[in-house]
Amino acid sequence: MEPDSRSIPELISALTGELATLVRKESELVRTEVAEKLSQTARAGQLIGIGGALLLGAFLVLLQALVLALGKVMDPLWASLVVGLVVGLIGFSLVRSAVRKITPAGLAPERSTRQIKKDAQLVKEQVQ
Repeated sequence: MEPDSRSIPELISALTGELATLVRKESELVRTEVAEKLSQTARAGQLIGIGGALLLGAFLVLLQALVLALGKVMDPLWASLVVGLVVGLIGFSLVRSAVRKITPAGLAPERSTRQIKKDAQLVKEQVQ
């Protein structure tokens, strides 16, 4: 390998230019990865919404069948009240536990973060 014939100011200028290019490329990678994750999340959200609407309809029909069945052994008003309270308590506990599990860390651009750390380590090694 031949020694580099450039002067120190030229080398520093080249290094600065390459670092600027590296930072620009890494920021493009981060933007692309975040946009990709947001797009996947939006598509999943649409499917969840459609599936949820269909499940809600089916669930309401099943609850009505339960109220009708309980109405055969007790007053229909009390049957409706019992089913409503039980289902409401179950729903409340499910929503409360799900809210505790939601974190914004799921949207973090892991690949870009890993790549930036590798690049920073490489630059440190090259400078030393």
